[in-house]
Amino acid sequence: DHVMRIGRISALIAKHVGLPESQVEQIYYAAPMHDVGKIGIPDSILLKPGKLTDEEFAIIKRHALIGASILSNPRSEILELAREIALTHHEQWDGKGYPHGLGGLQIPISGRIVKVVDVFDALTSPRSYKEPYPVDVAVQIITKERGTHFDPHIVDSFLSVKNEIFEKKIK
Repeated sequence: DHVMRIGRISALIAKHVGLPESQVEQIYYAAPMHDVGKIGIPDSILLKPGKLTDEEFAIIKRHALIGASILSNPRSEILELAREIALTHHEQWDGKGYPHGLGGLQIPISGRIVKVVDVFDALTSPRSYKEPYPVDVAVQIITKERGTHFDPHIVDSFLSVKNEIFEKKIK
């Protein structure tokens, strides 16, 4: 369900920020592939209950590059966008993300959108290492990281459509 929510919510935000309908549709189909590179990460790390070691976190960070590699030589615009998203959805507005330390508008808008959506969904969903956060706590975390981790404009759009997002999250 996570990957489908990522597609739906990313498209909703893409539409809200004013992207053309064709790009909104491409994000809808491409965003669910954001973590395809995790197939190259051992399950012992992905499913580990509890905090990752620094070494394990370094390994998990490779999934962005692995995903971009899997999606290299795309034969469609959707796969090209999926590659872009896989590569950039862990970059941060302040330049402290990975894999390349891109910041601000250096990060494609697709990556900036999926970053907010992925974090929201991860916070509000159960994981092997944590219980889900209440929605209001997740919104507070995202709002607090506006301008550091996240593009302020994308966070503002997220907040503007949050009621619709919460309805879609439930589905």
